[in-house]
Amino acid sequence: MKGVGASLAKLEKGPSPTSAMMRVLALLLVTLVCTAVVAPAQAGSTEAGVDINPDEADVPFSVLERTTPSQDGNQWTLSLQLDQEAMDNGTTMAITTQICLNNGVCDPPVAQEAEANNGVYTMDLTPPSDHTYVNWRVKTTYSDDSTETFPNGEWYKTWSTCYYDDGRFGGVHAQDDGCNVPLADSEESALPALGAVVGIMAVGLAAAVVVRRS
Repeated sequence: MKGVGASLAKLEKGPSPTSAMMRVLALLLVTLVCTAVVAPAQAGSTEAGVDINPDEADVPFSVLERTTPSQDGNQWTLSLQLDQEAMDNGTTMAITTQICLNNGVCDPPVAQEAEANNGVYTMDLTPPSDHTYVNWRVKTTYSDDSTETFPNGEWYKTWSTCYYDDGRFGGVHAQDDGCNVPLADSEESALPALGAVVGIMAVGLAAAVVVRRS
């Protein structure tokens, strides 16, 4: 009976301090693991409609041309220039693209046959209808046959003129309930292909005219 009484007394007192500490440590360990898993996903996230471009200070090439925004049925062009030092060292580049659609499906990556001319690599593609963005990345091969991918584990990104993200449509050709993208050969389709910089310049000139008239 003494043994039973002692066991009951232990149960009434609850878990020992050592057992409670072990539970706290286990909880902290689980929290740290979850944080480590979530962090890379957050780092790779992007704001809808905001292109992701290379930081030319950290890559051995520069962007000469990149059509933005991309438009359904219109040619999308990417042209990259290798740095002189990379050219002198025998570095070469390969470009891979990926198209993602508004239904959430992404096509398999495609290795592009870029035209190379004196360190300039140029390729183009035609995005399908209802696409969200064009992903692209670069793999460099050095003179010792080692390779490096830019960006590492991620993609550069060009958003389309009409994209669906987080329950809403956005872009210059977006409407409340969908997209109204003009045909590729129409005059209206030419404006987005000129890029955001040209659009901003046009808006600035229009504003200047209004100010002068008033």
